[in-house]
Amino acid sequence: MFRTRFNKEIVAEFLPPVRQGKKHRVIILCDGMPSVPTKQPLAEFLARKGYWVFYPRWRGAWESGGKFLEKSPAEDIADVITGIEKGCIRESAFGQEFRVKPDEIFVIGGSFGGAAAILSLLDRRVKKAVANCPVVDWSVLDEEQQKETSNKSYPAYIREAFGNGYRLTDKNWNKLRRGNFYNPAHHVAELTGSKIMMFHAKDDPYIPWKQVDDFARRAGIRLVLLARGGHLSTSRTVQEYWPRIRRFFEA
Repeated sequence: MFRTRFNKEIVAEFLPPVRQGKKHRVIILCDGMPSVPTKQPLAEFLARKGYWVFYPRWRGAWESGGKFLEKSPAEDIADVITGIEKGCIRESAFGQEFRVKPDEIFVIGGSFGGAAAILSLLDRRVKKAVANCPVVDWSVLDEEQQKETSNKSYPAYIREAFGNGYRLTDKNWNKLRRGNFYNPAHHVAELTGSKIMMFHAKDDPYIPWKQVDDFARRAGIRLVLLARGGHLSTSRTVQEYWPRIRRFFEA
C-alpha cells in the first residue's frame, strides 16, 4: 500500500483500483479504537472490486500528528475528503503522484469508527456509508470501559496499553460524555437513513443491540441484525456481505 498525508497531520494508506472504471469510486475506511491498524487486506479486497481505498489514521493516533479527540474524528474524514478532491495524491516515500477525480465517495467504519461512518453522511460529499457494530450513543461509555479495563481512568489505560499509539488526555476523552461531541444520537434528526446500512449482532458484549436497533428505527436506517457474531469484525462483515453492500452502494 502507498502512504500520503492530508492536512499536514492525517497519515493515510491508500490503493488505486486494480481496474479503473468510468467512474472514480472512493471508499474511506474508519478504524475502531483502541485498535492496531490491520485493514490492509480489506483495502486490497476493495481495490480489486474497482474502488480507490483510503485508510487514514485518526488525528492523534499512530502515525498521524495532533492529539486524539481534540477534534471530532468526523472532521478527520472531512479533511481526507477535501484532500482527495484536490485530484492529486502524492505518495509520501518517493513522491509518486496519483490522479483521482472522485465521482462517488463512500465511508465504511466499525465500532468507534462506525460513529464516524454514520456522521460522515452529514457531509453532502459522501454518497452512502456502512457502519459495522457502531457506537450510536456515547451513553454506553462507562459500561464499555468497565468491560475492557478496571482502570478508573480510560486514557491512563490506553497510555499503558498502547504507549504513544494514542495521544489521549482525560479532558479530550471526557468530551464524549457531553452527548453533543462525535455522537450519532445527537444528530439523528439530521441523518438521511436511506444512505446508511448498519450491521450488528445481538450478542455484542460492548454495544447493546437494542440501543442500535432503536437508533436505526428512529433514523430510518437499514439494519442487518445478526443473532450471533459478538463484536463483529468489519473486514469479515464487508467481505461476507459484499454483494449486498455493493448493491446498496450502486442503488
